[in-house]
Amino acid sequence: MNTTSKVPFFYSVTLAPLSTESNYRSALDIHPSVYSPAKRCIDILGAIVGLFLTALIFIPIAVVVYIDSPGSIFFSQTRCGFRGQPFRMWKFRSMVVNADQLKCTIKNQANGHIFKNENDPRITRVGRFLRRTSLDELPQFWNVLMGDMSLVGTRPPTPDEVKHYKPRHLKRLEVKPGMTGEWQVNGRSSITNFEKIVSLDLRYMRRWSIAYDLKLILRTIQIVLKKKGAC
Repeated sequence: MNTTSKVPFFYSVTLAPLSTESNYRSALDIHPSVYSPAKRCIDILGAIVGLFLTALIFIPIAVVVYIDSPGSIFFSQTRCGFRGQPFRMWKFRSMVVNADQLKCTIKNQANGHIFKNENDPRITRVGRFLRRTSLDELPQFWNVLMGDMSLVGTRPPTPDEVKHYKPRHLKRLEVKPGMTGEWQVNGRSSITNFEKIVSLDLRYMRRWSIAYDLKLILRTIQIVLKKKGAC
């Protein structure tokens, strides 16, 4: 059966062949949220509003990021989206320019297939402010508009994480990753256990509805305004 016929072009979903090494095709289904017209409309509207707000504060952010740490204003990283499809996720840069090269020198305080360090020295002074206020994530509205991400979904993993996934973990790839989600409103940076993140993502998938998405968006706004949960 050709699964591409089940998902109209409007949803910007790519059902390209995935890694045969991980046998993704036989492991993954399509979650109802992926082809929901209402969810996609909310994503598009939210992304347009978000990008407008981003444009209003872009110049001040760009200036302080560059003054604090000369280099690119943006940071992009390959993440895995729906059915493991790779895409470039964008953020305002919050670390030094050679952060990837320095990663091996930083102790990982998390368990499982994630990397976290509460006092990561690679984060710049401005970067800590951007993360604390979640301003660093504003460019992801572009990913939402392009259909790589959703406003609400699962945590977007890196390819290095995915290649170590077990069948339970692969279920997370049946939906689009989100700018926010269960992990975001239930601790975010304070969660250092990979399996807890997976459990929260799977809970989101079980509970999903448009009303639940809107509830998580409102909770996210409250958390951002209180500057809770970010690193």
